[in-house]
Amino acid sequence: MIVALKVLAACGLDAALGDPRWFPHPVRLMGLIAHWYEQHVLVWARSTSSQYVAGMVLAVGLPVLCYVSVEWILFMTSQFNEWISHILWILLGYTALAARDLADHANQVYRALQNGSLEQARAALSLIVGRDTEELSEPEVIRATIETVAESTSDGVVAPLCYLALGGPSLAFAYKAVNTLDSMIGHRTESYQYFGWAAARCDDVLNWVPARLSGLCLVLAAGLLNGTGVYAWKILLRDGGKHASLNSGRPEAAMAGALTVQLGGSNYYQGILVKRQLIGDPIQPLVPNHIVQAIHVMIVASLLVAGFLIGLVWW
Repeated sequence: MIVALKVLAACGLDAALGDPRWFPHPVRLMGLIAHWYEQHVLVWARSTSSQYVAGMVLAVGLPVLCYVSVEWILFMTSQFNEWISHILWILLGYTALAARDLADHANQVYRALQNGSLEQARAALSLIVGRDTEELSEPEVIRATIETVAESTSDGVVAPLCYLALGGPSLAFAYKAVNTLDSMIGHRTESYQYFGWAAARCDDVLNWVPARLSGLCLVLAAGLLNGTGVYAWKILLRDGGKHASLNSGRPEAAMAGALTVQLGGSNYYQGILVKRQLIGDPIQPLVPNHIVQAIHVMIVASLLVAGFLIGLVWW
């Protein structure tokens, strides 16, 4: 019961506070460590095998470091004062969640479009996507925002919640380390083809269940909010495996069905064209209000997952 209450409190803090820019978020520290490692180790890894090994050391070492560090901090504070340890557990758990921050960023894109500033919308979008945004049209900006909200429902909300409920902040932080590494080096580019392989595979494994749970809860949320649950389920089953990622297609297909729009298509990454399969049907043309609908579906899906996990660990 205590764990359930702490998870509930962490979710409440995330909903209320989000991710203030002034707060020294642990993920930023993970990113700095990974960047330092890449700058000082990868330069010596010239052969394919050495890059594989260097990447495996980072992919395993950083999550283990995060897990052990958080466990040690919680243990030491519990020796001093149990209540302080509980409070710290909640604060650390809160920093692992990103539902409010995701909604805030997506809303920035929406507000810019509502104000008629495509340039500001592109700038706001560039903070949450890896693709090139400078030349995107309004429908492409909307599509990118919806895709990010859908994918981040899994790796920014549902997955951290799952690991927080099952293993506390230590496991949640280990997951965040894996996910951070995947976003930094888990790309199929010449630079990271071998060095980032282990990070990408670890992320695939850890997100396998959360991605499918996210897809299911997005379908349920679609039924509750829009009455499109049956159609979203159909699109999830039909198109969930079309994404290049092992996991990202599930929440993306469910969201496309929930909004009755089409996602996927061509994107540019650092000037390189990447063509993706289309997901969903273009029943409705993409308009700014679809961003708001996507946020609402994400929030309801997150609440469903949180309720399920809190109930699971309550007893």
